[in-house]
Formats: sequence, structure tokens, C-alpha cells
Amino acid sequence: MWLGAHIGTSDGLGETPRLGRTIGCDAIQIFSKSPKMWAGPPIADEAADAFRATVREVGLKATAVHHGYLVNLASPKKVGLARSRKALVDEIQRATKIGVDGLILHPGAHMGEGPEAGLRRIIESLNWVLEKEPKSPVRLLLENAAGQGTALCSTFPELRTVLDGVSDRSRVGVALDTCHLFAAGNEFRTRESYEAFVDRLGSELGIGEVRAFHLNDAKADLGSHLDRHENIGKGKLGLDGFRFLINDARWANTPGYLETPLSDDGYSAYVADLAALRGLLAPAGGPTGPSAAAASLDAKPRGRRGDTPPGRPA
Repeated sequence: MWLGAHIGTSDGLGETPRLGRTIGCDAIQIFSKSPKMWAGPPIADEAADAFRATVREVGLKATAVHHGYLVNLASPKKVGLARSRKALVDEIQRATKIGVDGLILHPGAHMGEGPEAGLRRIIESLNWVLEKEPKSPVRLLLENAAGQGTALCSTFPELRTVLDGVSDRSRVGVALDTCHLFAAGNEFRTRESYEAFVDRLGSELGIGEVRAFHLNDAKADLGSHLDRHENIGKGKLGLDGFRFLINDARWANTPGYLETPLSDDGYSAYVADLAALRGLLAPAGGPTGPSAAAASLDAKPRGRRGDTPPGRPA
């Protein structure tokens, strides 16, 4: 897996890829604007060109934009739905301009109308948006929810329903958040439970639909439905919650972005989290996949510690 993190853009788009590489990222995720805004200021051509150039210069393997928090593609309210669709079109245009691979978004919440109506509205919204931007190469990645409130797509069947309803399947995929998976009731901390989890993922959604991960430990227990991120190895998932996943050869060319809590001294928490994850990896040139992950059960993290990520604060 290509390990990375959500990186702030306060130093300028052109410097963001370099900053990510400096702290050990193979891939980076960013906000292209404030996540609390429906629309942001235009991205200057010079800034977009600088971002693209620096991504190539430092050799990042994947890039993504994370959409803001206001969008609800399942909203039953006409005004809110129209604003959400327009905001997503704007975000696709911004992501296209800076040349990222994926645009990760929370599909939405049905707000009391029921899952069936909500899922249908998400499908209609995605088809409407993709028709407005037919030439963009940016893939839309639906993020799984933790199952809190009326949020949709916390299960593989719901995600599959949405994907199957999109007219052009080549333009959509899924980003799986480990904290959300765990909070929604998915157990994958042991060899047996991980293999059962992947089997179910394959049958209910499809392995090939997963294009990115958010790598977050969980503050709350299995099945809590609470979206509360924790640093790697310090939550209920623990290191065992990541051993099999990051060693699985099926995800070898898939980015995994940290959205774990940051400390006041910059990105030292990310440095520690990346080191902890890399400490779980099978030896270079050794076997990968679930069996390799099982062989690393006694591995110890080999690293030490050195703009706010999308995870909701506790």
C-alpha cells in the first residue's frame, strides 16, 4: 500500500506535495478549499501548475482531494440538494485543474426519508453531476460512513447499490475508512476475521471498486457507529487492525491516507503514525497478502515521532 496523509495547503499548493514527501508520504490528500464553504476562490493557473509540477518532482504515487462537509447528495430539501450538486461540480473542476487522481466525498444522509429514497437521490445526483462534467478524468470515490444517524453507505450493499446506479461506472469507486468500517461493525483485527472481512467485501461490493483507504484508528468500540479517529495503535483497532490490510498484495498499488489527530507541533503525529504502519510491513522482497501479515504479528513499530485532517474531532 502507498502510505500517505491529509496535508494542509497553507504554504501554497505548490509546496504541499513537497511537505507531504518530507514527512514520509508516498501519497497525499488535500482540501482544495475550506471544507466549510460551498465554493472556494478560483485556483490560479500558476498554483495549479506548481502543484502538478511538484507532484512529479517529488515522485508522489497518488493524490486526492477530499470534498467539504456541507455536501449531502441525498438531501430531501430542494435547496440543499441543488447546492450540494453545484458544489460537487465545482469541486470536480478544481480537482481536474490541479490534476489529482481521485475526489473523495461523503455520499450523504437521508434525513428521515429512509435509506431507499436517500440512495436513489445519491444515484440521481451523481449521474447529474457526471453529466455536467463529462470529460474530467478525476474519479469520484464514495467514502463509507460509520453508520451514525441517517448517514448512508455504511454497508457494502449500500455502496454497491449506488455504484450500480451510476451510468458510467468507470468514473466512480470507493474509499474505505478503517475507523468507519470498525464503527459500522466490521471486525478485521485477526487473521481469520480479516480474511472473512475481505471475502465479504469481494462478494458484496467488489475488491476492484476500492481505490483508496483512509487509515485511522478508532476511539470508540466495534459497532459503536461513532466517527472518532485516533492515532495508529492508540485506539480500539490497535496495531492489529492494520497488519493484514497494509500487507495485503491486493492493495499494493492503492493509496492509504492518514486522517489521524494532529498535535500542536505540526506533523509529528503523522510521522509517528507512518512509522508505526511501516513497522508492520513484511520485509522487502518477502511475501505479501494475509499470510505475510499473519507472519508479522509480533512485529514492532520501528519509527519514532518527528491543516486539520477531515476526521471529525472527538
